[in-house]
Amino acid sequence: MTRVLIVDDDPLVCTAIELCLERHGFEVTIADGGDTGLRALEDSGFDLMLVDIFMPHMRGFESIRIFHERAPTIPLIAMSGYAFAKLDSPAPDFLRMALELGATRCLRKPFTPTALLAAVNECLAEARSRFSGAARSN
Repeated sequence: MTRVLIVDDDPLVCTAIELCLERHGFEVTIADGGDTGLRALEDSGFDLMLVDIFMPHMRGFESIRIFHERAPTIPLIAMSGYAFAKLDSPAPDFLRMALELGATRCLRKPFTPTALLAAVNECLAEARSRFSGAARSN
């Protein structure tokens, strides 16, 4: 069974993602912040991580960087619900910054179950193809 770690401080978001993924055969572990997520990562093996960018304590960007350093082969999907007050104002592209820190994909909250499953399945397929390509070259 494919194991997914969800790191988000919003219990409603965690529950919604958990229900969606479990309905599609995934085993889900929830961590309510970066520190808890890192402990879970050390204690168990995961096939994929979903990490919120904006969380209290250990910030999501820091979490993404550390998760990627400790488990560089595990795909990581960064999530953000950050909304800008003015669409025409210059603002940092937080999701692009997450990609630069090691995220494989990004999802802007709120996202649909279809978008979630598409991102998850794309990341897992890419990881499998990288793994099989590395195995063939050895």
